Amino acid sequence: MKIEELALPYHYNNETHFIYPTLIIDNNDLTLVDTGYPQFLPMIEQRIIALGYKMNDLKNIIITHYDDDHIGSLFDFKVKYPHLKIMASAIEKDAIEGTTKSERLLQAEKMLEVLPDTQKEFGQAFIKQLTCLKHVQVDTIVSNGDCILSNECVVISTPGHTSGHISLHIPALKTVITGDAAIVENNELKIANPHFCLDIETAQQSLHSIKHMDVERYYCYHGGKIERAIITNK
Repeated sequence: MKIEELALPYHYNNETHFIYPTLIIDNNDLTLVDTGYPQFLPMIEQRIIALGYKMNDLKNIIITHYDDDHIGSLFDFKVKYPHLKIMASAIEKDAIEGTTKSERLLQAEKMLEVLPDTQKEFGQAFIKQLTCLKHVQVDTIVSNGDCILSNECVVISTPGHTSGHISLHIPALKTVITGDAAIVENNELKIANPHFCLDIETAQQSLHSIKHMDVERYYCYHGGKIERAIITNK
């Protein structure tokens, strides 16, 4: 098994930022972890092909949680590659399929009520962005401790950022794919967007558990790959 990091640029506040979906290679089968923002499908295809892989070998997509930068292009992937199997936790499944309103949208609607007038436009635009996301059926529900992808990848429940957030542990590679359970800032593992965490205390517990796993590297959606050897403990 092998992991490739896909560095995808996006622009915000006149600055260029990056997100880092990951590609898991299991023999000849490819699994994409999270799909970037809406309209990121062509960019992800280019990255995968540039690495020497074929899109026809993409078999699965694992969604760590429901946020627009993680599921934004999921619908486009499913339309273009209908054979793809979608995996997510039970809580995230309901939001992805549209059977319940996502936690992030509920949070955004509640926050809009108390935002100052100077921030109302941003709040309304964020809600519109979330409501425009299209729904997709989830094929496989995964839970904490499940072994997937030839039994080499272990699902870890890492709630806090959202209730159903999952990360992935690959013991043979001593690696964790964190999603938004951890981000890299100044060579530290930190909580992603604390102001948007649905439960900050639970997020801290999830981060603590990730930090204390017997692994050598972390693939973070925000901040990219980091080796344990260079992580600072402050």
